[in-house]
Amino acid sequence: MTPLVLASGSVIRRQILEGAGVPFQVQTSGVDEDAIKAASLNLGPSALAVQLAEAKARAVTVPENGLVLGADQILSLEGSLYDKARSREEARERLSRLRGRTHILHSGLAAVRNGKTIWTHSQDSYLTVRDFSDAFLDQYMEIAGGELTASVGAYAFEGLGAQIFEKIEGDYYAILGLPLLPVLSLLRREGVIMA
Repeated sequence: MTPLVLASGSVIRRQILEGAGVPFQVQTSGVDEDAIKAASLNLGPSALAVQLAEAKARAVTVPENGLVLGADQILSLEGSLYDKARSREEARERLSRLRGRTHILHSGLAAVRNGKTIWTHSQDSYLTVRDFSDAFLDQYMEIAGGELTASVGAYAFEGLGAQIFEKIEGDYYAILGLPLLPVLSLLRREGVIMA
């Protein structure tokens, strides 16, 4: 079987692959995401997410014929793009801005083998945040802890963060940051898992 390397430090992406029974190793890329974003101002958010995923996958070294999977996610709201919040205060501002609005999570994936990109995929999910109270926000901020700075939306959709939503349109795994079914199809085709 072909060895797979996940070029991501995301705990939830690891859990998704583990849950699906996929054998893999993790190697974080250490790419300068800010530099890539600054050089890619002409790209839309979906294309940017794919470009970041590809940069991560290309930055990782693996055994010959090994497959590297890179992933990234961009949040857009009314024309503005967002990264992970860098502080609790920034997370609070983010959640307040999302309140009562619909935002888009743009998931980008790229697979690299022997230094060449062999596959890319993008998938958008639309999430409507309910118009929650300030008291709820206070309580959420107190309980959420590290989740506030671990994702672009300042929420963990698979846990407590589900409480902030009114409606979603999109794939559950894509919302978490790793659209699983397209990945499994790729992994079967590339000999990582059985077809």
